[in-house]
Amino acid sequence: MENGDDWLANDKLQHFLLCFSITLLVSFLASRAKYSLLRRHSISIGCIISLTAGAAKEFADELGFFKSAGASAKDAVADIVGVFVAVLALSLWNSFCFRDRSAQLEQGYEMV
Repeated sequence: MENGDDWLANDKLQHFLLCFSITLLVSFLASRAKYSLLRRHSISIGCIISLTAGAAKEFADELGFFKSAGASAKDAVADIVGVFVAVLALSLWNSFCFRDRSAQLEQGYEMV
């Protein structure tokens, strides 16, 4: 199942980057949605979609749909780390944006 599956293999970077990107993209799209429920939970939605995609890929690997040695716990860890880093980046981005927005509102500027 995990023979020759190094922690620093190229596919771990691919798993990390794909889950990181999916989380950012879905979160961004959900934050621009018409419905406030989607906007409020945009980061959570991005996480769920990204982790679901990672789990589906590992499930497909185990079933032999792709040329791989099967499912890998190390790939799953790379997926989770990618999502975690994306959540951290989004949270920092939101905290800076909302801090700037509240400072402008306190000064009497109207946000468009």
